[in-house]
Amino acid sequence: MLEFIDRTLIPLFLSLYDAVGYVGVALAIGLETFIPIIPSEVIVPMAGWKVSQSVADPSVVEPLTRAPWSWFAVLVIATFGAVLGSLAGYLIGAWGGRPLLDRWGRYVHIQPADLDRADAWFARYGGWAVFFGRLVPLVRALINYPAGVARMPLGRFLLYSALGSLPWNAVLLLGGYLLGANYRRLYDGVRPYELAVYALVLLGTAWLIWRWLRRPQPRPQGVAEGEGGE
Repeated sequence: MLEFIDRTLIPLFLSLYDAVGYVGVALAIGLETFIPIIPSEVIVPMAGWKVSQSVADPSVVEPLTRAPWSWFAVLVIATFGAVLGSLAGYLIGAWGGRPLLDRWGRYVHIQPADLDRADAWFARYGGWAVFFGRLVPLVRALINYPAGVARMPLGRFLLYSALGSLPWNAVLLLGGYLLGANYRRLYDGVRPYELAVYALVLLGTAWLIWRWLRRPQPRPQGVAEGEGGE
C-alpha cells in the first residue's frame, strides 16, 4: 500500500494540482471522501505543501487564478470537495442500498466487514456519526453509505459532513504547510505526522462521544408533573 501511495497516488495528485489547481484539490478530496483507498492524510497535506511553496517563492502560483496559493482558499475548497464526495456516497447508499455496495464495493476497496462497522457506528450514534465519522480515518469514507441507506435528512447530512470535514482538513493542511518548508523530506515526514494526527483525532473524538453520551437526559414533562401531583 505504501509503495502504491508513493509511486502512484502522490505523483498523480501532485500533477493534478499543478495542472488544474483548486479544481484538482476539490476533485482529489471528493474522491477521497468516498473511496477508502485514497488517504486524505497524504493528499490533503500535499495541498498545504503547495501553499508553502507559494509563500517561499511567489512565482509558484495556482494555475487557474494565476495568484499565489491561499491556505484559506484551499481549506474552503477542500471542505467543499469533501461535501461533494460525501453526497456521492450518500446518493449511492440511498439509490442502490446495501446490495449494490456488497456487489460492487470491492472494486474500490469497500469491504462488507468495513460497511458492517460503519452501519454499527451509524446505528449507535445516528446523525452524529456523520460528524464524528469525518474525524476518523477509514470511517470518514464509509459513513456516507449507511446515512444514505437510512435516508438521513439530506440537509442535516451535508451540514454535519461540512462541520466534520473542516477541522480535519485544517489540521492536515497545516501539517502539509509546515512539512513543506522542508519539502524534500515531505514523503517521509507525512507518516509520523499521520500517526500523531490519528492519535489526537481519535482521543478527541472519544472524549466528545463520551461527553455526548453522558449529557443529562430531560425528563418527560408528563412524568415530572405526575410525580409532583403525588
